[in-house]
Amino acid sequence: MDRLAAIEAILERSALEAERREAAAERRNVEFDMLLKQSKEEADKRAAEADKRAAEADKRAAERAAEAERRNAEYAMLLKQSKEEADKRAEEADKRTAEFDKKMAELRKSMNNMANSISQTEKMMGGMANSNGEVAHEYFFNALSERKTLFGQEFDEVVSDRKKKIKKIGVAVQYDIVLINGKSFCIVEVKWKANTDDVIKMSSSMVKKFRETHPEHNDKNLYIALASMSFNAYVEEACKKHGIAMIKPLGDTIEIFDEHLKAY
Repeated sequence: MDRLAAIEAILERSALEAERREAAAERRNVEFDMLLKQSKEEADKRAAEADKRAAEADKRAAERAAEAERRNAEYAMLLKQSKEEADKRAEEADKRTAEFDKKMAELRKSMNNMANSISQTEKMMGGMANSNGEVAHEYFFNALSERKTLFGQEFDEVVSDRKKKIKKIGVAVQYDIVLINGKSFCIVEVKWKANTDDVIKMSSSMVKKFRETHPEHNDKNLYIALASMSFNAYVEEACKKHGIAMIKPLGDTIEIFDEHLKAY
């Protein structure tokens, strides 16, 4: 009897231990399933975040690509506009150059016609010398003789090739054209094509020699003018700087520029 009870007790304990172990196993299974579920959820979450980051990265890459494409398009447009503008300016420059060449050709033709006309007139008047300098001298002398008014003043005399020599001081001078009145004396230097050296010489040695050789006119204002068939920009600037009037041909008469004129 005691032996049977002991066996039953052992069996009961075994059953209880089996139940305990089964419950423990069930609990571990539940915990494992929970951990597995949590791991899966965490993995799904991380995968979703990774997908989100990848989508954001793709979006940023697409935006950068779109921005680069937009900038490339703008650059291409600017490059095209710059090229078109450069081509337009080059075309306009070529046009201006062609117009300038045409005007210069017309001017040379006009000057040649004028020189031919003067030359023909000289031949009709008895065969005067036909050098350019003499042609220019005759042209300006005739125009000044007819006009006699310069710088707002009326001149009494217009003299060609005025010469004077002062043996005492060893100075000899000759002026192409001079104009004289009671208060002023104007020297006109005539050139076919003036240059800056002519202007410098006129404003320095010419004034000095005039005062030395014409003391009787020291009470008069001395004016200097340069008459030339052709002026360039450098000569015009030099005349303005030194206060020398410019006399230019204008058809059958002359044109005078004296805004910058000064009395020496």
